[in-house]
Amino acid sequence: MYIPAHFEQTNIEMMHALMRSHPLATLVTLGDEGLNANHIPLYLSAESGQYGVLQGHVARANPLLGDSNLAEVLVIFHGPNAYISPTWYATKPATGKVVPTWNYTTVHAYGKLQQIDDATWLRTHLEAMTDQHEANMPQPWQLSDAPHDFTERLLGAIVGIEIMITRLSGKWKVSQNQPQENQVSVVQGLSTSQLADAGAMADLVNQGVSL
Repeated sequence: MYIPAHFEQTNIEMMHALMRSHPLATLVTLGDEGLNANHIPLYLSAESGQYGVLQGHVARANPLLGDSNLAEVLVIFHGPNAYISPTWYATKPATGKVVPTWNYTTVHAYGKLQQIDDATWLRTHLEAMTDQHEANMPQPWQLSDAPHDFTERLLGAIVGIEIMITRLSGKWKVSQNQPQENQVSVVQGLSTSQLADAGAMADLVNQGVSL
């Protein structure tokens, strides 16, 4: 990933926070049939290793499990992103030298993938993932709410995967390359926009303004 110095994110806690808040990741592998991409929600356990461990599961029928060359895999997490209109820039009336761009945040995690075909590990993993995502529900659902024989059959249809993260790359493209007056006006433009991630992106740009 190309990362100009002013867009580089090196704070591990901030990268971990993005990975937790946007857990549906793109797992990119170079296998026996070439490049492959799977879209998988992953659970981050930050207690292990320097950068943490990613845990997930795939269907037993997924060809990923048959690949023999998984020495290193790439996992991509996409955070908030938003189109930035040149009409939002405060400098536009004076110079006209502005163009559209796209602000975004992303984390690339690298590591070796290990397959785990163990029902006990899978149940523990599913309980942890479910507890995380059900935490804010009025009546959190638990794995034990479903009939035991039903979940046991489903467990037999999946295989666990675990990736010990060996390196992390983060890119926060949030208008840091713009003068402060444009950063302020971009926040204002985003605040009145109907874009899906406008509010989250306005907060990210505003963090730079506040420094």
